[in-house]
Amino acid sequence: MKALIFDLDGVLVTTEHNHFVAWKNTAEVLGISFDEEDNEQLKGISRVDSLKKILEMGSKTISEEYFNELLLKKNEFYLNSIQNLNQTNLLPGVLELLKKAKDMGLKCAVGSSSKNARFILSKLEIDTYFTAIVDGNDVSYPKPHPEVFIKGAELMGVEPSQCIVFEDAQSGIQAAIKGGFVAFGVGNAALIDHVDYYLPNLIEFSLEEYA
Repeated sequence: MKALIFDLDGVLVTTEHNHFVAWKNTAEVLGISFDEEDNEQLKGISRVDSLKKILEMGSKTISEEYFNELLLKKNEFYLNSIQNLNQTNLLPGVLELLKKAKDMGLKCAVGSSSKNARFILSKLEIDTYFTAIVDGNDVSYPKPHPEVFIKGAELMGVEPSQCIVFEDAQSGIQAAIKGGFVAFGVGNAALIDHVDYYLPNLIEFSLEEYA
């Protein structure tokens, strides 16, 4: 393997609860019941598709203008909730793996559906470890389309078959497999039967074994 591509939320850091609270607030404005089980359906998909799913849950239709207004308000709510994000919020094994990959000369990238990836990586002070950062601002097709990972591989100058993708969501695993990447599921046991390899967390990953 020549490169590693990481999903952001649920792999490098977890702000899932922040997303849940922000989406729950949005759903309440719409008069739609929304709980943590409903939130699982939004994992790994774009902000636009997430709001569409919430509207489907409540069998609601709204104008395009109001739809876009809700997206902006949700994102403002979410960003306000992560202002104090820092390296202590990194998931176990992340910083050690990034440092080791750098020492071994392996390239790393982030492939995320989030449109806030660069802001979050900067807050976490790990943005300098990545040769490429591809997020929701850079792609035309969200996961499970493989575009986000393919662009990351292209920017690193490596073939998909030479990249490991670390993902915690079904849509991301589907994207990795469709794109011809080696798919590692992380921290989500529901993925075990759908991935090439499974890890409970990144501490369990042995870089020497695959480099």
